[in-house]
Formats: sequence, structure tokens, C-alpha cells
Amino acid sequence: MKIGIIGAGNIGGNLTRRLTALGHDVYVANSRGPHTLTGLAEETGATPVTVEEAPRGAEIVVVTIPLKAVPDLPSGLFDEAADGVAVIDTGNYYPRQRDGRIAAIEDEGLTESRWTERRIGHPVIKAFNGTYAQDILDRPLPAGDPGRIALPVAGDDGAAKRKVRDLIDELGFDTVDAGGIDDSWRQQPDTPVYGLRGGVEAVTKALAEASPERKPEFSG
Repeated sequence: MKIGIIGAGNIGGNLTRRLTALGHDVYVANSRGPHTLTGLAEETGATPVTVEEAPRGAEIVVVTIPLKAVPDLPSGLFDEAADGVAVIDTGNYYPRQRDGRIAAIEDEGLTESRWTERRIGHPVIKAFNGTYAQDILDRPLPAGDPGRIALPVAGDDGAAKRKVRDLIDELGFDTVDAGGIDDSWRQQPDTPVYGLRGGVEAVTKALAEASPERKPEFSG
């Protein structure tokens, strides 16, 4: 499968490592340009490209950049992606530490991923946002293993969500359907599931226990 990854930080870099090892055709981009990704490309066999090139022909695109950088993504970014492309959003809103205050999230009550959808003009599937990057390398397990970690996955497009859940299973993790994008507050920072290394039952319970109230330390 052709997969584009926009963002080559901890999550993006480790997804590049795992997905190329699984035989996928990975095109990786960052804000600084392909020439800064030669080391990752040599290590993994991924193709370094510009941000505009990463989604071209891709069946899945991972957007794994700081939330404050989302508005800087080019318009029409997914126009040349494959039909039915699934766009994975790994982003989190950290107003005090990094992103500044985003009024639509705090005043209008948009979930972080609904805000991202509106900025990029394409539906997203929220996944990997509460996953430790090193776990992508260190903690995959075969299906059925009692120690297998489960990840929450939210999104409105059922076909795209199934494609993402199948990919996560291939990576060595279970998934739990966390509802639509308007429900994705249940997996935002400071919720019980965020950073949880648990199985399907624990993740399902944590999602149910989440509160929509945003604590002051996660407000701008």
C-alpha cells in the first residue's frame, strides 16, 4: 500500500520505520524539506518528498505535526490522493506548552480533530494521538496475545476507519472504535485513555469514563 506521512518527528519517524519494514511504499515529508530526511530514508527505504508530494496516490496519509502547524498545510493537499484515501490525524492540542489558544476549540467546543478536518478540508481518522512513540517499535504483539495494547480510533467515515484499524492490527495492536470525530474528545490529552497501555477492555472502560470538561492546564 502507498502511504504518505507528513511529519517526521517521533510518531512519524517510527511509523515510517515500521510501515516500510512491513513492505508498504512510504513517502515521508516534513516542513524542512526532503534533504533533511536522507538519514531516515537510508535507514528505512522510505522516499523523502515535499509535503505536497506525500499524499499523491496514497491510500493512507498520516498527518503527524503540531496542531499550530495545521493551518500552514497547502490547500488542496489531498486532491491527488487515491480515491477513498484515509487521513490519520495524530494531533493534540497543547495551548500552553506549544500551540497557543485556538478559539474554535475552546469557545465553539470543537474537538481537536474536527478543527483539523475543517482546516485541511478532508475528513480524518483520529489515531495514535495518545500512543507513546517508542511503543510503535517496542510493543507490537500478534493478534490474540493477552498483552496486546489497544488503541482508540475515532472517525465518521466507516470505510476509512476500517482501513486504519486494519493497518493498526498489521502493526501489532488491537483497536477500539471510539465513535465519531465529535466523540474524539474522549481520547484527547488528560483523558483516562490518553497514554494508556491497556487492552481492549481497559481502553473501552477508559473511553467511557472520560469527561468533556477541559482542565485549566489544557486551556489557553
